[in-house]
This record gives sequence, structure tokens and C-alpha cells, in this order.
Amino acid sequence: QVQLVESGGGLVQPGGSLNLSCAASGSISRSNVMGWYRQAPGKQRELVAEMDSGSGTDYADSVKGRFTISRDNAKNTVYLQMNRLNDEDTAVYYCNIRLIRIGMVYWGKGTLVTVSS
Repeated sequence: QVQLVESGGGLVQPGGSLNLSCAASGSISRSNVMGWYRQAPGKQRELVAEMDSGSGTDYADSVKGRFTISRDNAKNTVYLQMNRLNDEDTAVYYCNIRLIRIGMVYWGKGTLVTVSS
């Protein structure tokens, strides 16, 4: 079993920045992918960014150049630095980990990011 705890959400003005973090605990194999998804009201959950344990990354086109994902493998923690936020970034952001060898996926409970003036 794996637990994920997100932090760092909140209210920010357009053009501002936020940094999200997600700490994973439990039975975590070295071969994994940690990432962030988001779900805006009335929309499907979508990938924001993810990073594998070898530091390979993937970003949604809508956040490229504005968001940066990073991770600390020793702490099993993934971060999402979000810059130049706009109202379309308003959503609940969920942390996710995929354990490649056993094919399991775990989710955090989510943290709300609201971009508003």
C-alpha cells in the first residue's frame, strides 16, 4: 500500500506562482513514475506533468514553459512549480504514482488551486 499526501494549494492571483509538493510513503519500488493531474469543474481529469525515477519528464502542452516538475527520490517526494498561473489553471490537483513492475497506481486526495483576482 502507498499513501500520497499533497500540499501547497491555495488562492493565487493571475500571473502568480505556487509550488505543490507530494510525499509518498509505504511500499514504493524504485521503478516508478510520479506525477500531477488536475481536474477542473465540469472537465475530465488530465495529466499536467510526470517524471519517472530516471528523471524523464512529460508535460501537458498547456503548461510547458510555465510549470516545472521535480522529484527527490530519497524522500519519495515530487514537486510542481507553477509559474504565470492563469484562470484556466484553476482545478483540483492530484498527485499520482505508478509502480511499474507491479502495475499499481495510487492517488492522493487532491489539493485545490484557485487562480483569481
